[in-house]
Parts: sequence; C-alpha cells; structure tokens
Amino acid sequence: MVTFTEMETMDKNIQDKDVQMMREALREAEAARAAGEVPIGAVVCCKGRIIARAHNLTEALRDPTAHAEMQAITIATEYLGGKYLSDCTLYVTVEPCPMCATALNWAQLPRLVYGCADPRRGYSLYQPSLLHPRTEVRSGVLADECSALMLNFFKEKR
Repeated sequence: MVTFTEMETMDKNIQDKDVQMMREALREAEAARAAGEVPIGAVVCCKGRIIARAHNLTEALRDPTAHAEMQAITIATEYLGGKYLSDCTLYVTVEPCPMCATALNWAQLPRLVYGCADPRRGYSLYQPSLLHPRTEVRSGVLADECSALMLNFFKEKR
C-alpha cells in the first residue's frame, strides 16, 4: 500500500523529471532559433530515457508539417520500431497545434507535457479531444522561459 507521503514524493519526482526534460526541449528550441526557425523544441522520453530530440524544421525543409513534434514522433517511432509511443512522454516547449495533437493521438501517446499555451493555434483552442482519450496532459512547465523564447524571436523578426 502506498502512503500519502510516498505519493507526494512520487509526484515531486515526476515534477522534477518534467522540469529536467523541458530544459532539454528548450535546448532544442534554442537550436531552432539559431537556425532561423520558430523556436519550438521537443523531446520524447521512454522509460526514463530520451529517445528522440527535435526542433522545428519548416524553413530548412520547406515543409509546413515539419514541426518539432512531428519530427520527434518520427524519430521516436523509428527508434522503437513501431508506430505507437506507448510508455512515452512528449515534452514540447509550446502547446501542440491541431495537426500535431492528431498525430499524437494516432501514436497513442500516454503523456504530453508542454511549456506555454499557444492562444492562436494551440490544439485546445480548436478541439481539446484531438489527443487520445487516455493522454494525460500537463501544461505550464517552465512556461515563462518557453514563452519568453517565442516572444523574443518574433520581436526580433519584426
């Protein structure tokens, strides 16, 4: 039987891991910014280990679907040798768009953690049920850092 104190400790460990992995996603977002891409980064963690790292490549590939999440899904499924991301968590610096949320649904992602909301194009604005019904979502992890990176990028562009 798990005690309340043990549950709190597990929750704290999960929160610490989420912050650590979001920092990795932020590193990817910085790489995107340095390459002139919209600074969004993603990592996929499976059983406590990073199996995929990616950032936006829409400019480099001239492909509007080359979002960080889509790149991370491709890398992770190739690594796992199948089309499902069972036992995985996707960490992404900005709330996924509807396209990415639907792809995560098809991949049956059990857990999504994102930094800042996307009030213009985030999936929850359009249809929160785009994700798989069993996907657990945690938002707001390092939200200020993720948001500042986006705001500064677009400020520099204008």
